[in-house]
Amino acid sequence: MRYSIGIPAFKSRFLEECITSILSQTFKDFELIIVNDCSPDEILDIVEKFDDPRIRYFENKVNTGAENVIDNWNKCLRLAKGDFFILMGDDDKLEAEYLNEFDKLINRYPELDVFHCRLKIINENSEEIGLSNCCPEFEKTDNYIVNCLEGRSEQFISDFVFRKSSLLNVGGFFKLPLAWASDYVSAFIACGEKGIAYTSSPVFLYRKNQFNITSTSSLELKRVALIGLEKWIYNYLENQKNSSEILVKTFEKFIKNNKEAFIQQMVGRRKLNGLFICVTNRNLFEISFINFYDLICNKFFKKTNS
Repeated sequence: MRYSIGIPAFKSRFLEECITSILSQTFKDFELIIVNDCSPDEILDIVEKFDDPRIRYFENKVNTGAENVIDNWNKCLRLAKGDFFILMGDDDKLEAEYLNEFDKLINRYPELDVFHCRLKIINENSEEIGLSNCCPEFEKTDNYIVNCLEGRSEQFISDFVFRKSSLLNVGGFFKLPLAWASDYVSAFIACGEKGIAYTSSPVFLYRKNQFNITSTSSLELKRVALIGLEKWIYNYLENQKNSSEILVKTFEKFIKNNKEAFIQQMVGRRKLNGLFICVTNRNLFEISFINFYDLICNKFFKKTNS
């Protein structure tokens, strides 16, 4: 089998649309794995609307929860029979040519282990509201990491296709709280020394809605997850003999900006209580009084020059 598509299902609102888009692929050699993470919604009722032998349905006995959602991602991966694996959000969609476009890309770069695509952003009514930037068709690992850290490469887990054997060999998807930044680290690891290939065809549809993890999740857990991302990149740089100076400088700026953004968000949302949490938990969040000082100075400098 060529492809396995896994849905770690919990929310039912857009699941039928999601499944329909997958089963409508013009490239037919795939299976669809759905793992119900003890959802209170009627997930099985939706799945049973589809009479398709490519669907394999499973139910978890215990809910993994949002913080440990990576465990369900990796369960989908372990159940896969295909050579390549796609993890699908239960509220997102695929264009009918998704697998076909990726198959052409894989055939052009058969030595690589990870591939990704341009994406469209849709709203709750499936109306297009955005389009990601184009990326080079091939990037070396260092260049790809730089573009991600600088925000030029917008991505979500479902616009990636991974070689299943390679992903399993490194332990599956990289675990971070809430799976926040797990797509980045998992892709970086999959790149290895080979790099990553990209199709400019926007065949993935990411749904922006009020239930996204971006909108609903804990700032503190997201900060802990970003620290995990930073530690991975730090170790990567330590182990590289000839990492580019651009990557090193970009990473330093990324760390500083993340710390200041976290403080601003905490204070913006929770006022003095947010500031108190930042100060009393500064070791956990790996922030220092220098970060507070720099942030205050930058704010003051902007005001005096506006």
